[in-house]
Amino acid sequence: MMGKVMAVCLSKNKGERKTPVASVRLLTNHGIDGDAHAGDWHRQVSLLAQESIEKMQRLGLSVQAGDFAENITTVGIDLPGLPIGTRLRVGETTLEVTQIGKECHTRCAIYYQAGDCVMPKEGIFARVVHGGGIRPGDAVEVEKP
Repeated sequence: MMGKVMAVCLSKNKGERKTPVASVRLLTNHGIDGDAHAGDWHRQVSLLAQESIEKMQRLGLSVQAGDFAENITTVGIDLPGLPIGTRLRVGETTLEVTQIGKECHTRCAIYYQAGDCVMPKEGIFARVVHGGGIRPGDAVEVEKP
């Protein structure tokens, strides 16, 4: 299964939309350099499919990459369908899927605007197994276990 990176995004604070940038540098066992969610835990990097964002756009929302606080927006891969432990080659990096979806303890602005949010059901989280650079256009490849 092969997909590609549509956008890479970061934010200084947790709980806010992320801003698309030209490229990001991932640090092994840490996350994206300069991102609020980086650290020594299992949700170092978040990924959301462009297909999920388009689903929200069809509901009439003016949303784009980063608006769901995801770090990496992909196209062409069924992210929520990946088993935990799956490894992804993304640009120069290797990520390992650690969690599918998340519980939102507080309703975000997106939820209030749309009455729903795709991140809790369709977003995935990963830890950085091998660091490096990622930029839009990079290939996303699911490694065979």
